[in-house]
Amino acid sequence: MPSRRILFFALACVVLAVALVGATLIVQSRRADADLGTTVVTTGEAQVGGPFQLVDQTGQAVDESVLDGRWSLVFFGFTHCPDYCPTTLQMLDATQRELGAEGEDMQIVFISIDPERDTPEALADYLQTSSFPEGVIGLTGTPEQVDQAADAYRAFYEKVGEGDAYLMNHSLAIYLMGPDGRFRTTLSSELGPERSAELIRRAMSRG
Repeated sequence: MPSRRILFFALACVVLAVALVGATLIVQSRRADADLGTTVVTTGEAQVGGPFQLVDQTGQAVDESVLDGRWSLVFFGFTHCPDYCPTTLQMLDATQRELGAEGEDMQIVFISIDPERDTPEALADYLQTSSFPEGVIGLTGTPEQVDQAADAYRAFYEKVGEGDAYLMNHSLAIYLMGPDGRFRTTLSSELGPERSAELIRRAMSRG
């Protein structure tokens, strides 16, 4: 017959094993609940775009209705931008040509995030660059108006440096907006003209 000490030890081991199994099940249950609690639910509609009040390169007051009735490519930049902005405008010029007839009614909207320097006159001079698309709509305004437009498009920007040679960091997205003024998809200059044209055609086919 086993001694009482051995029986007591065996019983203690059984109790400990049961406790460990129970604790494991509780932890796993809590993890599952946590996973369910962090599930991301999307509505399928991106909240990009909205009301803004700006002026174009002719000094004419413009609001979000400038997008109505035409497919539009909207992006944020500034005239003193050393690389991304001119490269993007050149890429969009090539994209319009790649689209052919489908690109003839498409407009490009360049919104400045540097209202301190980008007056309507400065925008007009900048957008006349021969390698840029014809008919680009340049928009600027007060700092408050630019903030409103950037917030509507979830666009980031910040001033970097001091003096006249400061630069502006900014987000690089190009927003494709439908004729109803609503967001369709996001493009990037890195896609190149052919891929960008393909994505635009897909969006146009869906309406």
